[in-house]
Amino acid sequence: MKVAHASGAGAERKRCANMHGENISYSYGLWSLVIVNVALFAFFILSYLAPVKKREWRSMGVTLAFFVALFTEMYGFPLTIYILTGVLGSRYPALNPFSHASGHLWLTFLGGGAVMMTVIHLISNGLAIIGFVIMWNGWKLIHGANGTLVTEGPYAYVRHPQYSGLFLIMIGMFIQWPTIITAFMFPVLVFIYYRLSKREEGEMIKTFGEEYKQYAERVPMFIPNLKKV
Repeated sequence: MKVAHASGAGAERKRCANMHGENISYSYGLWSLVIVNVALFAFFILSYLAPVKKREWRSMGVTLAFFVALFTEMYGFPLTIYILTGVLGSRYPALNPFSHASGHLWLTFLGGGAVMMTVIHLISNGLAIIGFVIMWNGWKLIHGANGTLVTEGPYAYVRHPQYSGLFLIMIGMFIQWPTIITAFMFPVLVFIYYRLSKREEGEMIKTFGEEYKQYAERVPMFIPNLKKV
């Protein structure tokens, strides 16, 4: 029975290794996957944010650059792993750093095996889905407002829910596939959208006056007040 159990456990480990690309010596250079994933994310984000003005397109350009950098490292060229293996050398905690599973750096450096992999995917995918749902709800309310001030739905919790949703998507993807470039880009993007939001709010005050000022006083910009959620 012990032999059978060991054999079964070995088969399970082999199945998991195959599923996550552990047995592939170099799991990159898949540029078609880079293109498909960037195009998919770009389609949804462009649909929900719908940039019109020049400053909105500038912010969108940096946003799309974030996802290009992310999926390039996920499927095309693993720059972060090359840098880390070069710096750490033999101390790098993975026998095959260029397998797809080893690209999940939290798993590589913290361990945890299949359980950790499942937790990472649940959290990252959950945040991304929530982010897209928030962006969709915000887009739907704005386009159905007919020029009135929207303060219900996600706008009851944050003043810029579509940007909050975008940040959640980025955080989710960073949890799943952290890279050096996206780690530097994320705070830059938050600052860019903060500046864009302040300009948009100036226009909202011109349009709605005191009504928007009172709304802005009681509702946070990006992060909801958890006591009121």
